[in-house]
Amino acid sequence: MTAPALPDVPAEVRTPRLLLRAPRPEDAPALHAAIRASLPELRRWMVWAQNPLDLPGTVENLREAAERFAARENLRYHVWNAEGTELLGSSGYHALDWRVPKGEIGYWIASAHAGQGYATEVARALTDLALRSPEEGGLGLRRIEIRCDRCNERSARIPRALGYTLDATLVNDDVAAHDPTELRDTLVFSLTR
Repeated sequence: MTAPALPDVPAEVRTPRLLLRAPRPEDAPALHAAIRASLPELRRWMVWAQNPLDLPGTVENLREAAERFAARENLRYHVWNAEGTELLGSSGYHALDWRVPKGEIGYWIASAHAGQGYATEVARALTDLALRSPEEGGLGLRRIEIRCDRCNERSARIPRALGYTLDATLVNDDVAAHDPTELRDTLVFSLTR
C-alpha cells in the first residue's frame, strides 16, 4: 500500500486581525517571553507549561517544530498580530493521521491578549483550511477535532461557537496538567466532511 500524497501546507495563514506563521528558530525570544508571561494561566491546562523551556531550549524546540512542519508530522503555527511584530499565542494541527485524513486543532493565547476572540478566529481559520480540498488550497482533512479539559469552559466555547459536535466526554481520561494526582475528563468535539 502506498502512502497518501501529502497536501501543500501554507507556511502562513492570514485572518482579518492575525498572521499565523510556521515556527522559526528566530521566533524563540518572542515565544519564550509570551510563555513566561502566561505561565499562571497555562499551567492549569498545559502539561508542557509545568516545566517550561529556557531560551536555548525554546530555540531547539522551534528547530524541531520547523522540521516537523516541513515533514507534515505536526503543523504548529505561531499566532502574531497582523503586522507580524507581536506574538500572541500558538495553534496548529496535532495528532495528524494522513491515512484518514484527520487531525486535531490545539491553541493557546498569551494572557495579555486573552478574551479578544483570537483563539476563535484562529480555530475558525484552521478549521476552514483543514476541511477545504487540496484543489481549493486546503488540507483535505475528513475529520478535525478539538479536545479540551471538561473544566476549561473558555476553551470548550470555541468549538461550540464554530459548529463542532460534541462527540464524547471521556471520563477519567487523563491526569490534570497542573496536578498529576487529579483525574480529568476530556471533551472531544469534531467536524467532518
